[in-house]
Amino acid sequence: MPTCLRTLTRPVCLALLALASGTSLAADKVGEVDTVFKFIGPDHKIVVDAYDDPDVQGVTCYVSRAKTGGIKGGLGLAEDKAEASIACRQVGPIRFAKPLRQQDEIFTERTSLVFKRLRVVRMVDAKRNALVYLTYSDRVIEGSPQNAVTAVSVDRSLPIPLR
Repeated sequence: MPTCLRTLTRPVCLALLALASGTSLAADKVGEVDTVFKFIGPDHKIVVDAYDDPDVQGVTCYVSRAKTGGIKGGLGLAEDKAEASIACRQVGPIRFAKPLRQQDEIFTERTSLVFKRLRVVRMVDAKRNALVYLTYSDRVIEGSPQNAVTAVSVDRSLPIPLR
């Protein structure tokens, strides 16, 4: 039995394992606006973060999402809403580090202590030579159908390399 399970309660151990797992890129914070004033703890807000596509140089995705404040939000225990918006743009010359998979999860960020994640998936539309980015939230028990999609057109002179 792992030491973690012998010395900690099972839920705490599972939470620590969940925190250590997953692939997440560091976001660059672009800004935030307060939406609800809270007397104790941080205000509820909308945050905007920028993520550079790790496999496509010259493409950045901007994701806005609700961030819960208050006491639970300040302690990192609140569950953020499953609502997000995405806009990906060409911000420089597009270059491909390696051939891309048809569909690949490129960003993920926890939106609750253990059970919920915000995800961004890149899909290749080879027929139109475009990169399509989808954001959605999932949960261990039940995901959300709320999603947002955006696309970046790639010049036809630069075919998107596929695996």
